[in-house]
Amino acid sequence: MSEQRIGPGKRVTLHFSVLLMDGSVVDTTKQKAPATFTVGDGNLLPGFEQSVFGLKAGDKRSIVLEAENAFGPHNPDNIQTMRRGAFSRDMALEPGLIVSFADKSKAELPGLIQSVTEDQVVVDFNHPLAGKDLTFQVEIINVVDADSQAVQLQ
Repeated sequence: MSEQRIGPGKRVTLHFSVLLMDGSVVDTTKQKAPATFTVGDGNLLPGFEQSVFGLKAGDKRSIVLEAENAFGPHNPDNIQTMRRGAFSRDMALEPGLIVSFADKSKAELPGLIQSVTEDQVVVDFNHPLAGKDLTFQVEIINVVDADSQAVQLQ
């Protein structure tokens, strides 16, 4: 049986690190359990997922994703000015604080406080990594059929 390679219908276990272009680490699984995902399940960035297609257990790669293929460009429309009165008076708002909001579907939406005045609060709802090129370092641990009972039709 040939070694399985990453592609549609595969479940992949890997270690990864996400780095900014200056080399600083944003996230890593190195000191934790490895991550497992099924190709196409929507849990990974499509640009990242496609960049590991064809890799097999034991492979190590360093992959650079430009912002458009990572968390997208920084969108100025995602910066909102809100009334200070919309926040609890005893809430200590300051730039850099991340506050959790609920969107229209009641899903959690984090926002980064950019500035606070007596009347207004400016909140950035962009993903913190939006607009940033990223390097992903991956080490593939295992590649198996997503549903090992399923018959693979090729």
